[in-house]
Amino acid sequence: MRTERNLTRRLDRVFARLDREPERPAHIDVPRMSRHRVVLFTATLAFYLAIVWAVVITSWLVRLDWQVMFFRPYQQWPQIHAFLDYYVVLGQRGPTAVMVASWLGWRSWRQHTLRPLLTLAASLLLLNITVGAAKYGMGRLGPHYATAIGSNEMGLGGDIFPSGHTANAVVTWGILAYLASTPRARRWLSAVSAVTSLGVGLTTVYLGTHWLSDVLLGWAAGLLILLALPWCEPLIARAENALFDLRDRWRARRGRPVPAPVVPVTPVALGPLPVPAERQPAPAREPVSSARPTRPPVHLAAGARAVRSERTPVTPVGSRRPPHADRLPRGAAPARPLT
Repeated sequence: MRTERNLTRRLDRVFARLDREPERPAHIDVPRMSRHRVVLFTATLAFYLAIVWAVVITSWLVRLDWQVMFFRPYQQWPQIHAFLDYYVVLGQRGPTAVMVASWLGWRSWRQHTLRPLLTLAASLLLLNITVGAAKYGMGRLGPHYATAIGSNEMGLGGDIFPSGHTANAVVTWGILAYLASTPRARRWLSAVSAVTSLGVGLTTVYLGTHWLSDVLLGWAAGLLILLALPWCEPLIARAENALFDLRDRWRARRGRPVPAPVVPVTPVALGPLPVPAERQPAPAREPVSSARPTRPPVHLAAGARAVRSERTPVTPVGSRRPPHADRLPRGAAPARPLT
């Protein structure tokens, strides 16, 4: 009973964390099937079919496989053999799936969404179906089990073509770049996953467990899965909603309150606030005409000027100063006495 209660409490904590934001965060960009991605998918598919055809007809690629096998890289550079025995684990499905699922589980916890884990599950499911079907469908034997020198070893019951280590490394580490939140992180993680998957594929050739053509086909198979993931996004979204609905039904069956769905708030444009009547400005008054009558315009005759008499002194209006009779106008000469 105590163990069941502890498990129930832990599940409630997980669901409470997811209840804070059941919808996908707005800043996370979901990749779409753009024209650029369609072109890359088509080119990669053509490369995949070309590799298969080159091996089926026992072309120069098969001869190159045998030359690399006879070169025996593990005997040429034995000093790195111990390190590469551990490095090739980065392509094994079990350890890599646990490491990447732990990281994506933490991201699901922080971002309050199940999309990272569901995307990883969808990619691994596609990997098992496509690569597994190709392995058992073509039945090619590996270098250690080859029967005839120069043959393509196809249809003999093997499961080596394409390389599962290489395809798994491309998908498992490439899913981190696919789920990156920013373009910068996507570029860096793409470079890291490309280098890791390239190293894993060449390590299998070094150890003699795969032909070189197996590695080439494994790279193409893993890249096809990553490029096709945007087609699976609607199914991933429906699976996430179904899991949340199942959670709600499980809570309702146990008598626990079901959280209300979060409704996104849309911004509403608000108009200006109404102004009280006492604060409204007074209406403008009409201009009042002056009661003083206007003077009619004075029309002067042509060539006439309004000349002030120089002999008439001008006394300011309202001045109390009497006029001086003994003063002469400015510019006039005094009169001479008669002799």
